[in-house]
Amino acid sequence: MAGFDENIVREYFELNGFFVRQLRKYLVQSRKKRADEEIDLVVYNPNAPLDGAPGDFQLFSADMVKVRRAIVVVKAWHSSRFTPAMLKSSSRVFDFLKKDVLRNAESYFRFDDSEVDPEVVSAGQFTKILVLPSLPTSDPLRSESIELLKAGGVDGIITFSTILENLLRNVEVNHSYQKSDLLQLMRILKIYDMVKEPQLNLFNE
Repeated sequence: MAGFDENIVREYFELNGFFVRQLRKYLVQSRKKRADEEIDLVVYNPNAPLDGAPGDFQLFSADMVKVRRAIVVVKAWHSSRFTPAMLKSSSRVFDFLKKDVLRNAESYFRFDDSEVDPEVVSAGQFTKILVLPSLPTSDPLRSESIELLKAGGVDGIITFSTILENLLRNVEVNHSYQKSDLLQLMRILKIYDMVKEPQLNLFNE
């Protein structure tokens, strides 16, 4: 069963033109996670270039047009401070990068489009994205965190602040979002002036 945080991330990718496969999760404490349960989302943007890849490690909404296929894992540590020590002490952060997990990711979308290059369809061509509350804002903690994530095989991270900012910007008060509880809630909050559209420099971490 998908959690609230994963649903936020799903809404974000769908709003940015991706087809999204959200993987079913089971709350069973007595067994080890299966390979397919390490991944939260598999996303596919048919409008992105075949050889598209994000430029920087920290991704923003403008970078999404460059991402064609990605596996996405959500780490919703909203009340925890993200540090290199957390990465070093929790190896499970990188479980979604194991070879058997990446092999499973290939089966989540079937590509019948003749325009898709077979080389791009290989599991190795997935962009591997981690969703985090934030990165440390100052060095050396920030640089060390990025290096640890890169060394672990992560291709890019996107923060919840970037995701929420993008959702707030794109929710329109004169449009009903009956199929999305999250977007409908954001719309109602904007109607009653409970939230304001974020300033350009509000979420810049």
